[in-house]
Amino acid sequence: MKRTDKESFVTDFQERVKASPVLFLTDFSGLGVKSMTILRQSLREAGADYLVVKNRLMMRALQEMDLEVPDLSEHLTGPTAVVIAREGPVEPAKALTDFAKAHGDRPVFKVGVLDLKIVEASQFERLSKLPSREQLLAELAGALQSPVAMLAMVLEAKLQETAGLLDALRTKKAEDA
Repeated sequence: MKRTDKESFVTDFQERVKASPVLFLTDFSGLGVKSMTILRQSLREAGADYLVVKNRLMMRALQEMDLEVPDLSEHLTGPTAVVIAREGPVEPAKALTDFAKAHGDRPVFKVGVLDLKIVEASQFERLSKLPSREQLLAELAGALQSPVAMLAMVLEAKLQETAGLLDALRTKKAEDA
């Protein structure tokens, strides 16, 4: 890579990191081109990008940033690729975990950064098992709707009971008359 290419890559990488709340570093050794293409596609559908980055360039890009990104230098060894999520961390974590299960535990999760804090492998595994944002919102909507629906059913039952009593009263008055 030429120096100008490296500089433009570092700038582009820094912009992506600043725009993203989530980074996951992986070891992609053992994955072929076809597998990498499938992984990139599944991560793209999950709202993330998968970039193979030279360790030295990534270290330089992260060190030069204004953000307080944790030191990842001990994890920047061997073949490294980075998942940069455009939105939340759950969907990319699920996509990465599902792909790894289907492809011989490759790529291997090294470390992550979520809201400028380190995410270890055990935390990553728990993160990948969380329900998606849409599922959580649906559950919340259901929980909020449930009491309202119960109130409506109780009120409807009381109205039916009142209507039944009025009908019985009308029938009784008609019989008495």
